[in-house]
Amino acid sequence: MAKFTYKMQNILNVKYKLETQAKTSFSLAASRLNQEEEKLELLRQRRSAYEAHARELVSERLDFQEIKLNRIAIETVKGNIQNQVVAVHVAERNLESARKKLQNVMTERKTHEILKDKAFEEFKKELEKEESKAVDELVSFTHNHAEEK
Repeated sequence: MAKFTYKMQNILNVKYKLETQAKTSFSLAASRLNQEEEKLELLRQRRSAYEAHARELVSERLDFQEIKLNRIAIETVKGNIQNQVVAVHVAERNLESARKKLQNVMTERKTHEILKDKAFEEFKKELEKEESKAVDELVSFTHNHAEEK
């Protein structure tokens, strides 16, 4: 019996590797986004803590030096939050880009798998035709040989 070999198997293998790489890139981008979002949340919590501390400072005896330092800290954290929001947006765009790349690579891989399946079906049909032809020849030979006797 003949063995099926897909002519473009090496291309399909490359598509599998590209898909694996794209999945890795996607997971790294998702991880990076999670890290950036966690940093943003920590900065927001820090700002809330500074603001709560500012309220305490104003309600107690007035220490203008400490109030000034607290306001500077709040403004610094607000700037850090703005920078972190930008970093989160960049990470989101990178994740979306990685998702699209993964989707494209998966589509290409699926296309090649479909082509391989079709080639295999064609191979099976050819094999069936050859077997049918061999059976017909055998029946014909047996029938002709039986008539000669």
